[in-house]
Amino acid sequence: MMSRQKELLVIIPAYNEEKNIKEVLKQIRSQRIEELADVLVIDDASWDSTARIVQDGHYRLIRNIYRLGYGNALRVGYQYAVKENYRHVIQMDADGQHDVCNIPVIYKRLLETDVNGHAPDIVLASRFMKESSPFPVSLFKKIAYAWFRLLVYTAAGRKIADPTTGLQGLSRKAFCYYSDFRHFDDKYPDANMIIQMLLLKFVIVEIPAVMHARTGGSSMHKGVSAVWYMCRMFFEIPAVIFRIRVLKEDVEAGLQNVDER
Repeated sequence: MMSRQKELLVIIPAYNEEKNIKEVLKQIRSQRIEELADVLVIDDASWDSTARIVQDGHYRLIRNIYRLGYGNALRVGYQYAVKENYRHVIQMDADGQHDVCNIPVIYKRLLETDVNGHAPDIVLASRFMKESSPFPVSLFKKIAYAWFRLLVYTAAGRKIADPTTGLQGLSRKAFCYYSDFRHFDDKYPDANMIIQMLLLKFVIVEIPAVMHARTGGSSMHKGVSAVWYMCRMFFEIPAVIFRIRVLKEDVEAGLQNVDER
């Protein structure tokens, strides 16, 4: 039985995460996150027991008939949030790397306003800020993260400690924008999306987070997939910059009210 709808929706995309999703949902229940937020799992055509585990826990579930990819699975969640009139979204992974304790902290930051009364559009939960919990990183990934930081700074003039974090909080303005297929990468929404949103003048803040190394299942950034990911980013980031800087698409979209779209 579904509880009364909250203003916050937690979106968890999952693909063959039976080894991890049960523990993630257990933490959500033990930390009483359901008093704060509704929880939606997007099962991206898993062939294991992911969907059954979610159903047994009586959480909201959308099952994709065909595998759409990580980015598209997130966008399904954004579209659900738009349709159901949620005010905020927090997205987290199903692999256990994103500690559930981050959810209230991210939500609190989403609600905080500056001296002008403006709340952030996007809250990035970082693995690499001074106050973040220790997180093991291979040499290859350290080099990749440094490269992405340089690209974000060069393109948008902002220093972002963790430009590939998947643990994020979004305002309604931000997830409404992302819900359009033209505005969100269907496979790997990472530094390219941060650059896009900074250039479009969405307000992005970064906070330290508690994260853990994956203990089961398979990462989407592994082996050939990791090489393909880097190649895709090599073309995606310049394309984002060209679209906004040269073609002037959606310039200053972040300054518009959500009702103006």
